[in-house]
Amino acid sequence: QVQLVESGGGLVQAGGSLRLSCAASGRTFSIYAMGWFRQGPGKEREFVATISRSGGWTDYADSVLGRFTISRDNAKNTVFLQMDSLKPQDTAVYYCAAGRRPSSGPGDYTNWGQGTQVTVFS
Repeated sequence: QVQLVESGGGLVQAGGSLRLSCAASGRTFSIYAMGWFRQGPGKEREFVATISRSGGWTDYADSVLGRFTISRDNAKNTVFLQMDSLKPQDTAVYYCAAGRRPSSGPGDYTNWGQGTQVTVFS
C-alpha cells in the first residue's frame, strides 16, 4: 500500500499558476501509475491527468490539455501537477491517486490522497 498526501493548493487569480505536489510513502512508488482528479462544487469527481510508472507516457482531460502538465520524480516519491492559465472553472478539490496502470477511470486507482483545494477567482 502507498499513502498519498497532496499539497500546493490555494487561492489564485484567473490566468495565474499553481503547482500541486503529491508525496507518497513507501519504497514502491515507482510501481504505480499516478493520476490527478478533481471535484468541483456540486460536481462529480473528474479525471484531470495521468502518468505512467516511468513517466514516459501521459494523458490529459481535454479541458486542461495545453494548460496543465503532470510529471513525477520517482527518486523523491512525488508526482506533480503544474497548472497554468488557470480559469475559475478549474476551482475544485484536487486529488492524486495511485493505480496499477495509467487510466482516466477513477475505478482503476486503489489509493487516494485527502485532496487539496484550488480556488481560482476572476
